[in-house]
Parts: sequence; structure tokens; C-alpha cells
Amino acid sequence: MLILNQNYEPLCVSNVQKAIILLWLGKAEIVEVRPGRTIRTVRHAFPFPSVVRLSLYIHMPYKKVELTRKNILRRDNHRCMYCGKTTPPLTVDHVMPKSRSGGDTWENLVCACVRCNNRKGNRTPEEANMKLRTRPFRPNYVTFIRNVVGTIAREWEPYLFMN
Repeated sequence: MLILNQNYEPLCVSNVQKAIILLWLGKAEIVEVRPGRTIRTVRHAFPFPSVVRLSLYIHMPYKKVELTRKNILRRDNHRCMYCGKTTPPLTVDHVMPKSRSGGDTWENLVCACVRCNNRKGNRTPEEANMKLRTRPFRPNYVTFIRNVVGTIAREWEPYLFMN
């Protein structure tokens, strides 16, 4: 379930229990419902929320995705950026080796299988005659929500800017 700020900016993905609590307390309103699903009580049936918008604006400082091994693997969809292999074990590789002043940045770290990481060694991809499948990038918060959640409900697409 997607929670939006008052200005329709995506805040987080949460469980339905939290949405029901926010709705019950009057702190949120349903924007989109999941078709064909309801929440039933003894006397009533309520629509199953898929997207909820907060009633009051919550000031959130700039949300950035932290640079960690886990997040590098998530950004690259647990796929080797050299050969495309998805089976473990996967490592994190420096495109420009650290020994050549390659830093720990989003643009210099990629997911790599052990075989490709060893084959590349302490060389650049060009020197090792290996091509990157996609250029590494710094993910923004919205794209990261999309990648972490996996399958996105159709009702969420307009709010995650995926048209």
C-alpha cells in the first residue's frame, strides 16, 4: 500500500493495517482502492485501500538512498552488470579500481558475479575487454521504492511517475 503526502508526493510503502489506522483517525483519505477486494467487519464492508493520501502535509527532509552493498545489489536488480548472471554469490565491483583513485560512489560501484569480478581484477572494463550492461547511476527515492517493492500495482503508476 502506497502512502502519499498531502501534495501527492510518495512517502513510503506500508501495510494495510497502518492505512486503516490512518483512515480511522481521520489523518488520511483513500485515493485509490484495490479492485475486487474489501475489508470486512461484523457489520460493514470497507474498500481495500491501495493508495492513501495524508490530510496534513508532512515536511520530509530530502530523502536520499544510502550507499550500501545491499542497495547497490537492489539498484542493479541482483544482476551482474557484465554478464547478466543472477545466481549468487554476487559481489560489488569498482568500475574504476580503488587503486586508481576510483571512489565508493553510486556511479563507480556495480553488482558483479564472482567470476566477472575476478576476471576484471584491478583493471577498467575497457582494459579487461568487458562491457557494462548499463551505466551505474545514483537512484532517486521514487525509483528505489519501485525497485524494492517489485511488482507495482497499476493504481500506483500515476503517483510514482511511471506513465
